[in-house]
Amino acid sequence: MLKQRVITALVLLAVLLPALFAPMHWPFAVLTLVAIGAAGWEWARLNGVAGLGAAALGTLLAAACAAALWAGWAVNAPVAVWWLATLVWVLGGAWALKVGPAGWPALSQALRCALGLMALWTAWLALANAKAAGINFILSVFCLVWAADIAAYFGGKSFGKRKLAPTISPGKSWEGVWSGMAGVVVLAVLWITLDRRLDVDSASLYSGLVAQHGPLFLAAVLLFLAAMSVVGDLVESLVKRSAGAKDSSRLLPGHGGVLDRIDALLPVFPLALAMSSIP
Repeated sequence: MLKQRVITALVLLAVLLPALFAPMHWPFAVLTLVAIGAAGWEWARLNGVAGLGAAALGTLLAAACAAALWAGWAVNAPVAVWWLATLVWVLGGAWALKVGPAGWPALSQALRCALGLMALWTAWLALANAKAAGINFILSVFCLVWAADIAAYFGGKSFGKRKLAPTISPGKSWEGVWSGMAGVVVLAVLWITLDRRLDVDSASLYSGLVAQHGPLFLAAVLLFLAAMSVVGDLVESLVKRSAGAKDSSRLLPGHGGVLDRIDALLPVFPLALAMSSIP
């Protein structure tokens, strides 16, 4: 299993890194478009759409991403998209976590599919726009999610006592959440320090926010985004539990599915762009 995970990770990096560091924005946009289309297929299957129906929804999502790319939105999307995503994730995420796996199927299948596809589309759009903003910017958002996850894992393992959502993800604890938030704050301080000393291609999320609104605003945004990365993870876990599935698919040997790898990123990227759009 470990060998399989490592091989898959190396293959993914070999494909992702050239697209990420390409001077043009479209290779990364196209690569992530394919991944998001696959995630749409997984989402449809988890919500009871089988066979060709799931494939059709994944294809429809990829086509919607392609249409946005053709329209130029992959470089400069309307700011309203980020705020719509923020509204859906905050209100919809709170509702989903409140009702839990048993209450999720209370929504109609069509609405569940539509909400998921919209979340995936806005996440892809935010990824593409973040890449267009600069390598330093997009890496700062990626690393925020990764730092929150890593710090939460070690903090939860060392100090975790109070369960966060036992019916959804029994391994998560409130202590892990606080540790994740602390890890993100430490990361931001280090990143801002490096931004000031290195010749970077663009402002990071952290440097941009602190320059525009000050350290207190930055701290509030960091805590918010760290919390929303947990919401993204929990929502995907909730949907899998409701479907009785361990992984979203087996597309990535040793890693599960695409959704299993990007769940925490889905709310964070559009919400980060929403915060960055505040004048």
